[in-house]
Amino acid sequence: MADPLDLDDDDAPAGAATTVTVPPEAPRQRLDKLLAEAVAELSRSRLKALIEEGRVTVDGAVVDDPGRKVGPGQVLTVDVPPAEDPEPKGEDIPLEVVHEDDDLIVIDKPAGLVVHPAAGNWTGTLVNALIHHCGDSLSGIGGVRRPGIVHRLDKDTTGLMVVAKTDQAHKALSAQFADHGRTGPLERGYLALVWGSPEPFRGTIDAPLGRSTTDRTRIAVVKHGGKEAVTHYEVVERFPARAGRDAIASLVECHLETGRTHQIRVHMAAAGHPLIGDQDYGRHFLTKANRLPEPLADMVRNFPRQALHAFLIAFEHPGSDEILRFESELPQDMEELVDAFRALGTV
Repeated sequence: MADPLDLDDDDAPAGAATTVTVPPEAPRQRLDKLLAEAVAELSRSRLKALIEEGRVTVDGAVVDDPGRKVGPGQVLTVDVPPAEDPEPKGEDIPLEVVHEDDDLIVIDKPAGLVVHPAAGNWTGTLVNALIHHCGDSLSGIGGVRRPGIVHRLDKDTTGLMVVAKTDQAHKALSAQFADHGRTGPLERGYLALVWGSPEPFRGTIDAPLGRSTTDRTRIAVVKHGGKEAVTHYEVVERFPARAGRDAIASLVECHLETGRTHQIRVHMAAAGHPLIGDQDYGRHFLTKANRLPEPLADMVRNFPRQALHAFLIAFEHPGSDEILRFESELPQDMEELVDAFRALGTV
């Protein structure tokens, strides 16, 4: 069947503009769907991303809504950027190194640092920093975009990570993380500042996780087809302390028995205690800040990330078999927020 669209540049080369004119007989339909039919070299998801990046115009005007309806006679132009270099380059990004030897490196990741290159974050990542710091010694077994990476933290989660510097270390550490510490020495501990006070005081959340059926960019507790996810938690401190189970917020220590994407964030939200600052899973709780005195209320409203810190990591060294254990203090932004909540006990 003939293509109903007139495509001025059949090859759609990277780094060039591709123009599509919608014929008079074509029905009105979504912009991303129409372009996917016309530009076979690019997937619909890729075209959707280009639209959202502002790289598509309709009759000369930028349109960033993939669902925008377009129809007969309209001229669509797609600006296809040059292909990215698939091999990340070293960048001089400061790293807080906690431990380093010939086999591995342990770093304390700051908020805002993406672990590995991906769409929208091809540079400025932890991998770029590690390549610069470690040079050719970094293990490549994890793939060209994830050298040495055996586990990761979300962009805005702070704390401890271990990275392999040799292929042997990568295999050994990966095996420990795959085991999740069930039979080995691996430990991962997190501190989370959450709304309310979890009950019971100490417990386990065992709830499978999978992609949300309403928003594929989010993770959710699912009844069928999810992956096993187990989080052990203990309330460390309540704010104000005298409020007990009626506390406004709590500092909770979490230990992972599995390592799923957004696991702690989703589990705590599902339990009714989302992390403070979590725009994905706790945004609807932000009105609770109205119950807080100033300046704490303003601090909570403007806290720029989920209040989550990986404070503990322990594992068996792949070379010496020694059990290494590292702990990290709360970063300054979380420490200041926790201190402000502690002050509730004095007002």
